Amino acid sequence: MHASKRALLIACGLAATAALPFAAHADNTAAWPTKPIRLLVGFPGGSTPDIAARTIAEPLSKALGQPVVVDNKAGASGNIAADQVAKATDDHTLGIVINGNLTSSKMLYPKLPYDPAKDFTYLSLIATAPLVLVAQNSLPSGTAFFDAARQAGDKWNYGSVGVGSVGHLGMELLKSRVNGFKPEHVPYQGNPQVVTGMLGDQVQMGLIPPGVAMPQIRAGKLKAVGLTGGRSALVPEIAPLADAGVKDFNLEVWVALLGPASLSKPAQARISREIEIVMKDPDVRRKLFEQGWQAVGTSPDGMRTRVKEEAAIMSKIISTRGIKLQ
Repeated sequence: MHASKRALLIACGLAATAALPFAAHADNTAAWPTKPIRLLVGFPGGSTPDIAARTIAEPLSKALGQPVVVDNKAGASGNIAADQVAKATDDHTLGIVINGNLTSSKMLYPKLPYDPAKDFTYLSLIATAPLVLVAQNSLPSGTAFFDAARQAGDKWNYGSVGVGSVGHLGMELLKSRVNGFKPEHVPYQGNPQVVTGMLGDQVQMGLIPPGVAMPQIRAGKLKAVGLTGGRSALVPEIAPLADAGVKDFNLEVWVALLGPASLSKPAQARISREIEIVMKDPDVRRKLFEQGWQAVGTSPDGMRTRVKEEAAIMSKIISTRGIKLQ
């Protein structure tokens, strides 16, 4: 065989051999998922995390070529589901979590069975929303609401989705900002239950995401006192709490997508690529907006930065207000 031809064949063989690892990696990435994906949500059906999970489940299922099955495991402010995600080893279990699972649970639960910083693969923030301070319809709004609350003292109650939730810590922060504001905390499994508690005269108020609050407010069954942060396109008719004299009260609730720390690299690469596309889809963004969410989507690093910054804020609230589990 001519020497130049032999050299060419050898070179081609070497090139093919060198390409094998990359081809195998691409094949592995394309192969995942190999069965239905279980998407754990730590709150009941109809709750804000559940709404967000079900909105992304269908388009994510189409993108991945496997069913994405939402599985509600309510309890312990979402920590039961979060722990199941952390301990999953099947490479096909993901979770939707809220702020508290990653920013405050470790400070509140000395025996928390998972480490928010070490036991998860952060994938993306999904959506954010301000919070609406909602009250029973018979109560006044604006500054008159806080005047009435001062007179009631600790005879009034507020509901939240549990100790350490944004609704709980936000109300405690509000108590520190408004002199004489002293409502007592009543925990519930989810925000729909908080709404039921207000309608049933068990609690007078709560900090609730727009997706759950607005149907009752627009139906005239509950009243909006004000909105955390500035005005929002999600609820343009609601004035900020700053208009009622509460300054610098900026809080959001958010939901995020994560997997266990053991999630394989091919799975991480595929889910990160697909969720970025899903979160840019106009139909997904519209559906989330209609349900009270502002679609965001972030890189894993962006999600980690947000968690770290908010954990510092929540730590301060917990320490200054002396918040502990009973």
